[in-house]
Amino acid sequence: MNAISLYVEQGVQTFERVHVKAAADLAAVSRKVEIDQFVQISGIGSDPQSDSNYIRARGRGEVAVGNAFPGAFIVRPAVMTGPDDAFLTTIVRLIRLLPVYPLFGDGGTRLQPVYVADVAEAVSRLIDGRSHKGSPIFEFGGPRIYTYKELLREIARQLDTHVKLMPVPFAVWNALASVAELLPAAPITRNQVDLMRQDNVAAIDVPGLKELDIEPRGIDEVIRAIEQRRGVGSRSSPP
Repeated sequence: MNAISLYVEQGVQTFERVHVKAAADLAAVSRKVEIDQFVQISGIGSDPQSDSNYIRARGRGEVAVGNAFPGAFIVRPAVMTGPDDAFLTTIVRLIRLLPVYPLFGDGGTRLQPVYVADVAEAVSRLIDGRSHKGSPIFEFGGPRIYTYKELLREIARQLDTHVKLMPVPFAVWNALASVAELLPAAPITRNQVDLMRQDNVAAIDVPGLKELDIEPRGIDEVIRAIEQRRGVGSRSSPP
């Protein structure tokens, strides 16, 4: 299985090297040593024709893996969530901290957050041979689709707090990310901004968690876990 990803290019660590060549090399070696199955963890929206270098490399990596290991599974999760993740945990912290929360654009991008443990279980079932016959590609999304604005409001509701939202144009985010990428640990990158420009929702004509008999869990469970780690009980926490 290959789950390596890269958001910021640094020196020899380029999108081409990590998402395409390394993925193809790993798949080729796996086939050479007669590994039964190979799973490439990609992402919803990966597209070899994209204008984004990052998204294009993810798509080209899928093609390269398919060529190096015919029959490999391509797994495309929506944005993944879990305790200590870089997405939901960050939003929870910032909603509690900021008087005004900045939106990506007008907040209309659609997201389908999926719990990382559900994705892990799905991958294990693919490796065990419990797959949907006839398709090498799977897209995994959570039980509910939100706009980004709706997601923030739902998180605030579960935290029993109020969030004031402010639209911020994508051009401004790109400028901020360009500066942030100069930092040792960039809090945001232009590639992440590119991802927020497009919907991150599982396709209805591609098999997903349902076909693997997995009932996806919602963000409420993750928020409870995040709050418990902080030592603060959210409104939806059990007594």
